[in-house]
Amino acid sequence: MKVSFNTVNIDGLDVFYRAAGDPGAPAILLLHGFPTASHMFRDLIPELAASYRVVAPDLPGFGMTQQPDRSAFSYTFETITKVVERFTEALGLESFAIYVFDYGAPIGFRLALNHPERIRAIISQNGNAYLEGVSEAFAPIQAYWNAPTPANRDALRGFLTPRTTLLQYTHGVSDPSLVSPDGRNLDDFYLARPGNDEIQLDLLGDYKTNVALYGAFQAYLRKAQPPLLAIWGRNDPFFLPAGAEAFKRDLPDAEVRFVDSGHFALETHAREIGAAMREFLAARMR
Repeated sequence: MKVSFNTVNIDGLDVFYRAAGDPGAPAILLLHGFPTASHMFRDLIPELAASYRVVAPDLPGFGMTQQPDRSAFSYTFETITKVVERFTEALGLESFAIYVFDYGAPIGFRLALNHPERIRAIISQNGNAYLEGVSEAFAPIQAYWNAPTPANRDALRGFLTPRTTLLQYTHGVSDPSLVSPDGRNLDDFYLARPGNDEIQLDLLGDYKTNVALYGAFQAYLRKAQPPLLAIWGRNDPFFLPAGAEAFKRDLPDAEVRFVDSGHFALETHAREIGAAMREFLAARMR
């Protein structure tokens, strides 16, 4: 199994991505969340590449993808979705499954709204589309949505600190010694780049547009009935188990599973999640 590390220019923006598997095999698009990048999939990709073409981009403002200045690029979920949409077209991904996590969820669901015919299946790993899944940890962010003052914006800077990154990786993990420091240290490195703090605050503020689209996401699920596997770290302090169970309201055939981990469940359960994905996709991605 070989993983290649590539860059493709999307309308003037250099997008970094990891790829593995037979280019002719059914495709899976892996969409990361905050504050990480495609390196979060380093243990999952080998679990999938024998049977699937696996592609994992770094989103604009994250990882190795180019970070244009805020004066030249609008850091909103709508804009990032357009970049990912053009990215899939540049790579010739005409239909694919999506693995959505954290920020990757609203981006993946926006893709599905724009092109439902392209989405063959959805794997949601702590990727929310229901109010039931939103925890009290979002309260400071919601305060900024309701009153986007400089003080409320500054109050969110705590989300960008190494202490918070560590919490995201280790909260709810029974044995934190099993969580490699590599991923979170890379995340902190990228967060510390000049100007990245303001980019992240822009996105935290714009997340309210995703919540506003929850009704549209749910309508898509009811109409399109895509195969969906929700496999969540049950101890996530941000996206609660109720958010996974809620998928069954619109998708009665959805599969819902939990692993005994936190937000970054792949850090401790990549093998289990990979096996669940292979089992789930085997009859749906021939």
